[in-house]
Amino acid sequence: MDRRVFLKAGGAGALTMLLGAAPPVKAQTRPNIVWIIAEDMSCHFSYQGETTIQTPNVDRLAREGVVFDGAYITCPVCSPSRSALITGMYQTTIGAHNHRSFRGKIKHDLPAPVRTIPEYFKEAGYYVCNGANASATGPGKTDYNFTYPEDLYDGTDYDGRAPGQPFFMQFQLHGGKNRNAKVEQPVSPDAVTLPPYYPDDPVMRKDWAEYLNSVLNVDREVGEIMARLEADGMKENTLVFFITDHGISHARGKQFLYEEGTHIPFIVWGPGRIPAGEVRSEFVAHIDLAATSLYFAGIPLTEYLESRPLFGPEARPREYVVSARDRCDETVERIRSVRKGRFTYIRNFFPERPHLQPNAYKDAKTIIVRLRELHGEGKLAGHPAERLFITPRPTEELYDRAADPWELKNLADDPAHRETLAELRDILETWIAETNDKGQTPESEAAYDADMAVYLEGQMKSQDYVQIVKGNIAQMKAWAAEGK
Repeated sequence: MDRRVFLKAGGAGALTMLLGAAPPVKAQTRPNIVWIIAEDMSCHFSYQGETTIQTPNVDRLAREGVVFDGAYITCPVCSPSRSALITGMYQTTIGAHNHRSFRGKIKHDLPAPVRTIPEYFKEAGYYVCNGANASATGPGKTDYNFTYPEDLYDGTDYDGRAPGQPFFMQFQLHGGKNRNAKVEQPVSPDAVTLPPYYPDDPVMRKDWAEYLNSVLNVDREVGEIMARLEADGMKENTLVFFITDHGISHARGKQFLYEEGTHIPFIVWGPGRIPAGEVRSEFVAHIDLAATSLYFAGIPLTEYLESRPLFGPEARPREYVVSARDRCDETVERIRSVRKGRFTYIRNFFPERPHLQPNAYKDAKTIIVRLRELHGEGKLAGHPAERLFITPRPTEELYDRAADPWELKNLADDPAHRETLAELRDILETWIAETNDKGQTPESEAAYDADMAVYLEGQMKSQDYVQIVKGNIAQMKAWAAEGK
């Protein structure tokens, strides 16, 4: 059945169509499911080859579990990423692709028959909880771009469940947002090796060192969570998933579709249920966490899910992963990418706009301030970082990640890669059509203005910030009027 027809059909009949038999389980033997989600972090754990720091607790999960080293986010910014994960659907399929959308007077309901993953767990008898940190001292981050039940979660911690009741628990870690994390051996800026697409500058080094300190802090928190599970006698009957919601918040990371923004850690740990020490290289979308969790809980998978189970008879490796970026706060953008084999293809739908077009969130960061200063002083001339400011951008970008892991040499105009470019372009165009990518239709001005009103209200503590955002909104509308 065509996915668009299915999503419009809705009804109880649609919900009963199954992808296959879930593993037979008894209520008392159903495993607990734990998601550990860290914010704003790329692949900089020591099990992934980072040498500046050591992350023994995350490394333990990797050593005792299964590592998916080809995992990518479907959107490199918080709310669309989380909207996709919690539904097992691409954010572009369910209309949740614009960051922090539908927070104003205009609301958005999920298209039938799509529902959230916690609802399935609740109906299966699980205690469903979402905690703000490793100690679960408050409600965890949701940040969904759609309306959802107020009682979606039973609590903030699994200790509220009934005796013998299995639980589905999310631990939301601040991750890379916690740049003031106190760690025992903080990283010195002098020890930092920056990616070659950033200038070697003291401000950039300091920021990267603070980021690595936040990685160390996440590792500590993961250790606390695992120690608690063991102390509570949960170790033998719990599956733990560790991911990040997208990459580091840097100039080519968060919000953008290069490796720094989309490539994430993805580990599954479960003694006795999955093999230990296995590294799998197939492509994985972060939304596959949803179907995999349902599978292990013995909850049937409905056919509409775009998420795929990574284990069991219905596991189907992905040949490629598509990622998408749309509006982030006040900044209108549309970028799509395809990762297949050794190549990354990126399509910029607004090439007339610079990579670092006005965005108050990014422009408030010292690293972006410094990059703009260096560019204004002419000190980025000839450096890869200069491309962040040059217009027009290429409409298409193609990178061979095996030969060029930093994605510095655009092969889109290279005749030797014409066939690869055409193949990946066709994959993207087919995906856009078959999934009915909602980014094809521009957001209404009314919806944009409603979201911006709420956004500005939340920033009233800083009038300077508000004025910057208002200026950016005016720039976005001017570009739209010019057809850019």
